[in-house]
Amino acid sequence: MKTLSRSFASSLTARLAKGLGAALMLGMAALPAHAEESAGDRLSRLLEPLKTYAADFDQQILDASGQRLQEAKGKMWLSRPGKFRWSVDAPYRQEVVSDGKEVYLHDPDLEQVTVQPLDERVTHTPALLLSGRASELTANYAVKRQQQGARETFTLTPKQADTLFESLKLTFDSEQLDMLQMADSTGQRTAIDFSNVQYNPSLQDSRFVFQIPQGADVIREQ
Repeated sequence: MKTLSRSFASSLTARLAKGLGAALMLGMAALPAHAEESAGDRLSRLLEPLKTYAADFDQQILDASGQRLQEAKGKMWLSRPGKFRWSVDAPYRQEVVSDGKEVYLHDPDLEQVTVQPLDERVTHTPALLLSGRASELTANYAVKRQQQGARETFTLTPKQADTLFESLKLTFDSEQLDMLQMADSTGQRTAIDFSNVQYNPSLQDSRFVFQIPQGADVIREQ
């Protein structure tokens, strides 16, 4: 039963990390907003300068009824484009690493590594958020913006059906990413709070290289 539970949680973590790998690179200092800017233009201005990102995270995944499926704490590092390391410290260790070509899901307790190509949907949809080109952003997403005091919330809805999420909500507080929320087609919701954020830190490429542990079972998916 424990193995089944861990396998289910592993699937959730891998799916989340792949789907949010690009989107999680959004926390950054922003340029001032102007009244004439559209929501897409404003979000593009927030994304444009970002190259690398590091932060601690607290994550909750809820099902459609609001029941908690998974809680996790850890740290993540990202490098534009397509590279990330998502390390879960609690309740048990797990790691998802992308070198920009393949994604590695490592479960140390199960001594198992799953390897699969970086999902094309990650590069085709969420990664567009990083381009800083409003024309591409608004062409692929319907973007709405709400502001209350220093808090700005952007709600993105993909215009194409074949995506990893149905809606993505980014909340900035004083022009820094404060929370990310995602909902998929099953009604499952994910909420991530960030802390100890570093914008454009110096990150070595070796951080995004995964070495398969000796003796681990390796599952390769196409």
